Amino acid sequence: MTKKLKNPASKLVIGLAFSCITVMLNTGIAHQISLAKSTNSQKCDILAYVTDTDPQGLNVRSGASTYNTILGQIPINETVQVINAAGDWVQITNASDGFQGTGWVFVPKLGLTTRGYGTNGVDLYVSTSQQSQKVGRIPANIVVKLLGCQGDKAQVEYQGVKGWLTKQDQCGAALTSCS
Repeated sequence: MTKKLKNPASKLVIGLAFSCITVMLNTGIAHQISLAKSTNSQKCDILAYVTDTDPQGLNVRSGASTYNTILGQIPINETVQVINAAGDWVQITNASDGFQGTGWVFVPKLGLTTRGYGTNGVDLYVSTSQQSQKVGRIPANIVVKLLGCQGDKAQVEYQGVKGWLTKQDQCGAALTSCS
């Protein structure tokens, strides 16, 4: 059984509250607030390359969400400098071609290749420290999925194994060997 409100001021307050919630949901403000609360930003300094096969290129946005404005695009295989990470998004700058400036891209659209040429591969660590446990070994010159970064370390996934690559084991250029 519902209770009827007789006070016009109560009706107005409830109506305004619902209107505010509707506006927040429709404009993405609620998404931005939840994104800001749910992710911790990490400073980064790595190179990666665009793996997005969209003919228009990888969308660069004004913030870490699809609700943010598209600032431009970067073609496949172009190198970018990753300077910050927040959840599934990274802030990039210095694209080798396409968009010039700083913006945010969806991290699954970027990749790295391993170095380790002339060896049996590179080590993958459980944390950013080389003193941490090794969780696997990745062959040299293999494309890995970028998951995130912290400082000059890259969090990657290869054949279902997730871990961290040191700077010397990363190649952020798609069309060269980084040797």
